[in-house]
Amino acid sequence: MASRDGARHPRPTRLRRATGAGAPLPASSSAYPRVYAVVQRIPRGRVATYGQVAAEAGIPGAPRVAGYALHALPPGSPIPWHRVVAAGGKLSLGKLDPSGAVTQRMRLEGEGVRFDGRGCVELERHAWRPRARPRAGVAAKRRAPGAARTRASR
Repeated sequence: MASRDGARHPRPTRLRRATGAGAPLPASSSAYPRVYAVVQRIPRGRVATYGQVAAEAGIPGAPRVAGYALHALPPGSPIPWHRVVAAGGKLSLGKLDPSGAVTQRMRLEGEGVRFDGRGCVELERHAWRPRARPRAGVAAKRRAPGAARTRASR
């Protein structure tokens, strides 16, 4: 990269967190399919934030990864990308593609999502609150030691 004085200097590098959360993951990464699975669970008329999607996908603290995954979707994808918004209910596509933000808003309004005077989704009304999904084996651990039913006790 050339500086003002015309001399060539190497491009400065950014330090990334050790977790790698700030770096985009390749599309073949297992994170992208997990993000898509979470987004497909968001019902009509509800929205989730990028951070919420990342946490549900098992990559907490990495909302950008969720954004990268959605950005990597091919045109015409059946995944409801428009149901994911930035923190505070902002439509973040306006910076990248103003027409994309209009499309997102129109799709959300078509599903009954309301916006406030600043153009943000009313999260109090439309935020997606997923039910906790029990992990395998958790139900058995919650029973009291003597509460497990056996054939002999029936």
